[in-house]
Amino acid sequence: MSFLQVNDLRKSFGKTDVLKGISFSQEEGTVLSIIGSSGSGKTTLLRCITGLETADSGTIQIGDRFTFNCENNKKLSKDEKRENQLMTGLVFQSFNLFPQYTVLDNVMLAKKLLIKKSSLSKSEKVTAFNELEKEAVKVIESVGLSDKLYNYPCELSGGQQQRVAIARALMLSPKILCFDEPTSALDPQITVEVLKVIANLAKQGRTMIIVTHEMGFAKKISDKVIYMDNGEIVEEGTSEEIFDSPKTESLCAFLNSMLKV
Repeated sequence: MSFLQVNDLRKSFGKTDVLKGISFSQEEGTVLSIIGSSGSGKTTLLRCITGLETADSGTIQIGDRFTFNCENNKKLSKDEKRENQLMTGLVFQSFNLFPQYTVLDNVMLAKKLLIKKSSLSKSEKVTAFNELEKEAVKVIESVGLSDKLYNYPCELSGGQQQRVAIARALMLSPKILCFDEPTSALDPQITVEVLKVIANLAKQGRTMIIVTHEMGFAKKISDKVIYMDNGEIVEEGTSEEIFDSPKTESLCAFLNSMLKV
């Protein structure tokens, strides 16, 4: 059985059907890129997978855990829903860092709150807090920002801020790390440094889903590619199958426009 299984996922906003029965699977340790024109439903799909949006129907399973099941989702407690959300991590295109906190504090914040809310004893919490900073420093070092621990977001470039956002997501040890157009707000020269970090994560065998318009990068890094159009999966396959021999007219037109072939 695949590590991630999405089955018949549907989502509407008012009378607009945004996801129209999305089904796909992904193996553990692989990179899945989701491509398609604006408005095709890519970001909504990612937000449903990460629990930021609630689908109207369908199921999402990660490993042996159903992180979304329309039939019993309303019965889940807040703690159960939080545990489901922690199975995934999301890196936004707009960074969403707290400007009043340093890089180190931004990266530690979410896990610090989880420790405070946990059922650990006082002594266990003290131990966890003591280890937290060491862990955060290692994660920040892994994205190449060991010299920026005590800088504030306003003192960083866009690429550096995005790397902080990646470190923040990694701190919660998600089973699947998701990216929503992580370079769309960056200048071309700065884009390269962020893509290098993502490529390094792929080499480490992390399971990742990337919504992107960086076609060259998607072709190089992806084990599997999904092409969405008008709320549906029009085509899916390996990187070579999608980019080298598009099977549908809409996919061919999209690739031509993005790759400028």
